[in-house]
Amino acid sequence: MDFSHYYAEFLTIALVHFLAVASPGPDFAVIVKQSLTRGRRTAIITSFGVGSAILLHVTYSLVGIGLLIASDPMYFTVLSYVAAAYLSYIGIQGLRAKPNSGHSDDKFAKKQQQSGTKAFFTGFLVNGLNVKATLFFVSLFSLVISPQTPTLVQAFYGGYMALATAAWFCFLSIMLTIGKFRAKLLQKAHIIDRCMGIVLIALAVKIIVG
Repeated sequence: MDFSHYYAEFLTIALVHFLAVASPGPDFAVIVKQSLTRGRRTAIITSFGVGSAILLHVTYSLVGIGLLIASDPMYFTVLSYVAAAYLSYIGIQGLRAKPNSGHSDDKFAKKQQQSGTKAFFTGFLVNGLNVKATLFFVSLFSLVISPQTPTLVQAFYGGYMALATAAWFCFLSIMLTIGKFRAKLLQKAHIIDRCMGIVLIALAVKIIVG
């Protein structure tokens, strides 16, 4: 198969996807929260969870489930409420954040530690339950990608977007956890955590009210 025929299509997809993933949303809010309160390792694992969930949306689009969700109000509403409930749950946890109480950065990070499995599924569920993400990929595969593009090539696009998403949020995780910068932010970690909690709850409300 000659992949050179699909360069223009791939570049269009890469650009559209980058603009979408770089815009603030639930994924961004969760990664910021994880980076500042739980540390780099947890944030990076969460980033891979977010990236892996992209494959879920891609699979929906390739097999037609995404189109079903987009066209059926019942499925759309159920997923919307589930997503809103999960975002609200994480947001409420953020609102309950308490000050560092004089602990060192290492002790604070240890106190806030989260298992790798939980961190991964936090990212996976935040993105995987995002109905707007499903609609984005349905639109992308319906409007940008030609119906004549082989399924193998479309799957490659999906794999690229999953890796690119994980890479972007890993980069963000690293930037937010650079030594002195994070040390200063940790002094106000509970405030940031509460702010991210408010953002997540606001996003949950937005999902419900449309």
